[in-house]
Amino acid sequence: MHDFGAKLREARERRGISLRQISTKTRISLAALEALERDDISRLPGGIFSRAIVRSYALEVGLAPDPTVEEFIERFNQETPPTAASVAATVPDIEREFETRRVRATRALIFAAIAVPVLLAVAVYLFLRSRA
Repeated sequence: MHDFGAKLREARERRGISLRQISTKTRISLAALEALERDDISRLPGGIFSRAIVRSYALEVGLAPDPTVEEFIERFNQETPPTAASVAATVPDIEREFETRRVRATRALIFAAIAVPVLLAVAVYLFLRSRA
């Protein structure tokens, strides 16, 4: 079984494209592309950037980008990107807490906006009444 980099290199060679052409078109450094073909992921930036490099490379050489990125993640034990479902499951708790705090702050401001003028009016009334 071929390694991941060899698979990419073979796809590139089948299309007659040089690494320099891919580098120029994608603006990915030649060193990063060479490292990718050698399976030397220590030379790649890591995380989402490595996946973006793999995706761009795959598109340029005619490979399906999503399966190629998935294979990259599996072969090199990269952290899988969060799915929309996993993000949606965590967001509501944060949003609910934020909304609760916002409502409390709004109520406190409304209370202060009403209470301060009323207290001032009462104080002025009592002051004027005591002078009379």
